[in-house]
Amino acid sequence: MGGVISADDPKWIELYSGLGQSQFDQLVALVRRRGGDVQRGRPWRLPLADRMLLVATYWRTNLTLRQVAPLFGISKSAVDRILDHLAPLLAISPARRPRKDTVYIVDGTLVPTRDRRISASSKNYRYSTNLQVVIEANSRLVVAIGIPLPGSRNDCRAFAESGVDRACHGAPVIADGGYQGTGALIPHRKRRGQQPLSPQQKAENKVHRKARARVEHALSRLKNWKILRDCRLKGDGVHQAMLGIARLHNLALTG
Repeated sequence: MGGVISADDPKWIELYSGLGQSQFDQLVALVRRRGGDVQRGRPWRLPLADRMLLVATYWRTNLTLRQVAPLFGISKSAVDRILDHLAPLLAISPARRPRKDTVYIVDGTLVPTRDRRISASSKNYRYSTNLQVVIEANSRLVVAIGIPLPGSRNDCRAFAESGVDRACHGAPVIADGGYQGTGALIPHRKRRGQQPLSPQQKAENKVHRKARARVEHALSRLKNWKILRDCRLKGDGVHQAMLGIARLHNLALTG
């Protein structure tokens, strides 16, 4: 049975991966170097480029495996094998030691997740996991994503418990008021019984908001991948999906 979607047609690549042809070729070459063409057991029915497009399609549409399988002309079990093999190979690399002029921005996002072991009822009234995302302020590239924590966990605790604090070590970090006590640069706040904010403090808060908006925009682009709106994956699945989507996001920006 032949499939409907193939990487041979550039329109499918741009639609489901958000990448141009040259960027997609770079991604395929990277995954090949990481062992994406290694064959264990049964041979792959699809070439590596089509398998890469399958993973992107699954993340972009959040269709079930039974729905994705006929689009590529393979079985549901074959789709499952491809996802298990390729998803970890797409993950962004750990953040390197930052340069002296590097500034990071951090924020948390809630991903509705059906795996109750890593989720909790949160402020969006759904069982969600809290994922901490760190971007570089100038390039807007995602540099680190924390391990999933229950959605009820506040950001100041999640910053340390998710491990992104270690990725930010050695660079100033901009964050919102929820990161009080973490050492991040947060906006000025009027305390009870204190004087109102001075004009200078208000001006500094305005600059802070403009800078922090960059991480909000990055999270919005990441959430265009529908699997992050209702994730059915269990265990490390949501983390691997987020790391892989961050790779595609970064490649789209640098391309």
